[in-house]
Amino acid sequence: MPDPVTCPIELRPTSVSRPALLFVLSSTVYAATLNPASIQAWNRHLAAAEAKVTADAQKPAGFLWLDQSANRRNRVHNGEIVADETYAPTEKTPDALIHDWTGAAFIPDARIEDVIAVVRNYNHYKNYYSPTVIRSNTLEQNASLDHWTVTMMNQTLLLRIAVEADCQATFTQVSDKRWYAISTSTQIHQIDNYGRADQHRLPVDQGDGYIWRLASITRFEERDGGVYLEVEALGLTRDIPFGLRFILDPVVRRISRNSLLESLKQTGKAVDEFLATTEQIAATNP
Repeated sequence: MPDPVTCPIELRPTSVSRPALLFVLSSTVYAATLNPASIQAWNRHLAAAEAKVTADAQKPAGFLWLDQSANRRNRVHNGEIVADETYAPTEKTPDALIHDWTGAAFIPDARIEDVIAVVRNYNHYKNYYSPTVIRSNTLEQNASLDHWTVTMMNQTLLLRIAVEADCQATFTQVSDKRWYAISTSTQIHQIDNYGRADQHRLPVDQGDGYIWRLASITRFEERDGGVYLEVEALGLTRDIPFGLRFILDPVVRRISRNSLLESLKQTGKAVDEFLATTEQIAATNP
């Protein structure tokens, strides 16, 4: 997710990674179909991540990843956005890679309801997360369940490949000051030649495998004069050819980390703009 709810960890372009990304693409472009064994490995990994956040929510302390390190917590509270890899592979994922990164940010002077309101405003994702998100809209929404669609495109891809994802998220309130959300893609279609007369959408689980699956686990906690926002961004993508793994693995890791940091930064900016607008409305309508 292109936001804290589903961060597109493999799509966001960055100036430092563009040459390396193009090298990755030129080295690995070929059509593929997702291996059923890869789906099974993904489902097991996602189930374990979901079980962990459910268990952590019941703990008096230790709900947040950043609380595992006093240094990390202090850095985030002082305005730094941090991210690190969550997942150390314990099993081989056939013909695919599981990406799992966690990032954290602190939004001062915000209330938890402000942050959640921004995160659940899917119609504005194309504004919050430009240029990666090029279309987004809410399909259905109630108190705890959201369903929306988003189209994302990497502006560096010479092949003009986009992905269209249907997503859903469940929001759970643990207390007045603590929430979490679990978001998953229900289906992802690759769109070839996006924006051209011959653009066409491929069937689910077919294409070049830049993104097969997306998910995220977002934790919200209000304290210390603001809201801590944590996102565990998960993705399933095509594998790196064995002969190129030593060279390309650091590149993929850097792209994943930078995309999560940027998404958290953009979310913080969106919340700040929401608060400024709310204050302006209140000032003009006392």
